[in-house]
Amino acid sequence: MPTALITGATSGIGRAFAEQLAQRGYDLVAVARTHSALTDLAHSLHTSAGVHVETIPADLATTDGCTTVERRISTGKPVDFLVNNAGTVLSRPFHANDVSAEAALLDLNIRAVMRLTHTALPRMIERRLGHVVNVSSFTALGIGGLATTYPASKAWVLAFTQAIARSQEVTASGVRMMALLPGFTTTDFFDRNQLATPNLPSWAWLSPAHVVTTALRDLARGRYVSIPSRRYQCAGWALHHLPHPLIRPFTWDFTNPSTLWTTQPRHHRHDRHPHDHP
Repeated sequence: MPTALITGATSGIGRAFAEQLAQRGYDLVAVARTHSALTDLAHSLHTSAGVHVETIPADLATTDGCTTVERRISTGKPVDFLVNNAGTVLSRPFHANDVSAEAALLDLNIRAVMRLTHTALPRMIERRLGHVVNVSSFTALGIGGLATTYPASKAWVLAFTQAIARSQEVTASGVRMMALLPGFTTTDFFDRNQLATPNLPSWAWLSPAHVVTTALRDLARGRYVSIPSRRYQCAGWALHHLPHPLIRPFTWDFTNPSTLWTTQPRHHRHDRHPHDHP
């Protein structure tokens, strides 16, 4: 059976990838920070799909966490499908965050994606078989979020994925890489990071299952970028192509929340959690 390794696998988009790939016959390597959530996921998927689920508790914002997962990719059963889904956002504006919190965000959203892809990709190219999906965000396409590092980190994921995926060595090998740019997705990502969204209309929300179904379809079609739903394809086009003065009234600003976005004050440290995005 082929094997898929998924980071941030216990909730939201990561869990939806785990469920759908299990139904397609993939054994799984599930990576997340919480051992109990990984155990629950493994039991659920083994029961529902009959697949083997290996679990790795690891904080990918740390060097040790990345090294643990890299070791599994290098020495264990070959990974045929890598999903870099784990990520985070901070609820306060850039200047109000500790620099250590900002660095941890970049470690998780950027460094971990680069390191795990760097470990898995050469083995896929050598076997001429494999898929890599890096979860970005529609905000990677423009100034959708102001005073926050999150869109910049996701812009890196998009640019990195496109640059590597389109290279001659990767395309000639048959390995497929794709960046997934979801919009607002109904998960606990917002609550866990103390981000309130009371003014977002119901039509703005996507389900994790829909996001992943679209991603797997687009990957099979050979696309380098997947943006689930027409509404977010339109939003992405606007962010990417329209002049910034036209976009600015429709963005959210972490220093001056708009009617689309409000933030709750934080009075404790910045926790890191596997994400599902804006």
